[in-house]
Amino acid sequence: QVQLVESGGGLVQRGGSLRLSCAASSTYAMGWFRQAPGKEREFVAGISWNGGSTYYVDSVKGRFTISRDDAKNTVFLQMNSLKPEDTAVYYCAVDIRNYLSFINVRPEDYAYWGQGTQVTVSS
Repeated sequence: QVQLVESGGGLVQRGGSLRLSCAASSTYAMGWFRQAPGKEREFVAGISWNGGSTYYVDSVKGRFTISRDDAKNTVFLQMNSLKPEDTAVYYCAVDIRNYLSFINVRPEDYAYWGQGTQVTVSS
């Protein structure tokens, strides 16, 4: 069983920044997803187990950065230039069998999930 602890959500104005953190029990390929009310869960960003590869959904490229600190088994999502359409509950997740450079984008490829943290961007 892999436990994930998320932190860092909150309320921010348009153009502001937030940094999300996700602490895991070990080093894994990980992803960030988000889900807005009435919408399906959406892939946002992913990072390979060794940090060598990252991938982003087009809507956040150039604004969000995913990174990891393996000494702390923690993955971060730095979110800059936030927009109201970024408002959602953000989840981190573990792709536990993936030790390749490929980043999976489907929720069903991720076996363990954090509790979610709310990000609200006001206009």
